[in-house]
Amino acid sequence: MPWGDPSDPPTADTVCGIGNRKNVVFSGVLRSEGITAYPGSVRLLDALQAAGTPIAVVSSSKNATEVLQVAGLTDRFPVVMDGVIAERDNLSSKPAPDVFVEAARLVGVEPARAAAVEDAISGVMSAAAGGFGLVIGVDRGVGAEQLLKAGAHLVVADLGELVP
Repeated sequence: MPWGDPSDPPTADTVCGIGNRKNVVFSGVLRSEGITAYPGSVRLLDALQAAGTPIAVVSSSKNATEVLQVAGLTDRFPVVMDGVIAERDNLSSKPAPDVFVEAARLVGVEPARAAAVEDAISGVMSAAAGGFGLVIGVDRGVGAEQLLKAGAHLVVADLGELVP
């Protein structure tokens, strides 16, 4: 199957076309079934915002903005670095560090003085390669050992564990 181009329509029989078709299907399911944020994640966001900590979302997904909207979290993140922006700005995707480093730049924090939170091995590798001072893995089924091996400094099962 040919690779195609990221601008291929969802009907195209290319790798990119199939990816775009997946995004359309995902969007439909998201809109019809909704999504609920993890309560521990919301508690951590509350604590970080109360402390005035700059926050960004870094996601490879082209649906990240829509997910945040449906979950009611859009106003929590002044910076959203997603697959759409990474493609537009020609940033290499995870596990390259580009998207994490750019998000840190946009919130005005040096990576070495920032924390990155990730639940995917490629994301942990990305943050570690970007020189983030603290890389937190969230084990939602990948396995703590795998996240640590990929470069996480700490692994939690729920982000609420980080809130005193």
